[in-house]
Amino acid sequence: MSAILDLQLASDCSDIPTQQDIQLWLDSLLSYQQLNNKEITVRIVDDAEIQQLNQQYRGKDQPTNVLSFPFELPELVLPDGVHLDESISNFLGDIVICAQVVKRESKEQNKIIGHHWAHMLIHGTLHLLGYDHIREQDAEAMEGIEIAILQKLAIDDPYQNH
Repeated sequence: MSAILDLQLASDCSDIPTQQDIQLWLDSLLSYQQLNNKEITVRIVDDAEIQQLNQQYRGKDQPTNVLSFPFELPELVLPDGVHLDESISNFLGDIVICAQVVKRESKEQNKIIGHHWAHMLIHGTLHLLGYDHIREQDAEAMEGIEIAILQKLAIDDPYQNH
């Protein structure tokens, strides 16, 4: 099972994972969820861009680690006999990850930076798939999936001792 990745690099921060790493992490998630050929845009940015997006879309005037923007197909009335290309339903949406925040958090939380990147990417992608962590029960379900996928990648539970 594989993801169709559109990677956008808008940061010159060091320690950004390779496209191959990002592809592996997305493929691992899609395999775990038994999904195939889902398209995802991953944009890696700096503090200023993510802070602006966080303010605009969440009303929070501060940088954050990851934002997810699920694709929503608009309601369309098509003429008889006209059908949408089925591939459009394969687009999950956009994930924006702040390289500087991931780097800071990995140091503060004493995590291997590549492991934290994997976690942020998986976390953001689960949001695209409709998971959230607002209610405790939903958070536990989402964290369980994250832990299971990361374990398959030989990455420790990101929620232990942090």
